[in-house]
Amino acid sequence: MSDHEHDMPEHYGLLAEFPDADTLVKGIHRAKAEGYTVMDAYTPYPVGDAADALGFPKSEMGTVTFIGALIGASSGFLMQYYLATSDYPINVAGRPLNSWPQFIPITFEMGVLTTALVGLFSLIALCGLPQLYHPLFNVPSFTRANRDRFFLCIEADDPKFDMTRTREFLLGLQPLEVSEVPR
Repeated sequence: MSDHEHDMPEHYGLLAEFPDADTLVKGIHRAKAEGYTVMDAYTPYPVGDAADALGFPKSEMGTVTFIGALIGASSGFLMQYYLATSDYPINVAGRPLNSWPQFIPITFEMGVLTTALVGLFSLIALCGLPQLYHPLFNVPSFTRANRDRFFLCIEADDPKFDMTRTREFLLGLQPLEVSEVPR
């Protein structure tokens, strides 16, 4: 066994289950006030207050998709410009070969297409997907995270984490259940 494997805790952390979003958000605020820093929340639908309480940074998706749109629209425009002026010039009704209004529909469509594709693949990459295994999948009650339960996990990597004291703290938040999460 390597030294790194000896340093890893045998548990991923502790998971507290809450009945509603408000109780979860209050629990996150209390955990932050208590000094816990390495934690995450899991909810069946987006809860903005929970994300704010955890200190999630603003998403990079807007910037990434905007750059994708610019690249796609520019590529569509330049492709048409090159074809119309150099590769396959056709004189239609005496218009100039580089008449840009005729390029607008394809330019727009290429922008939309690349925005969608860049957005999809960037979201998958930024979310770390596909993630076929996570230690939380070992907790039976966690299956309700996508239906009707709200979870707060304080991870064992937190400097303040102590199995006994952290369990007592989480029980003080009045959750429905506190579960150990094996690695």
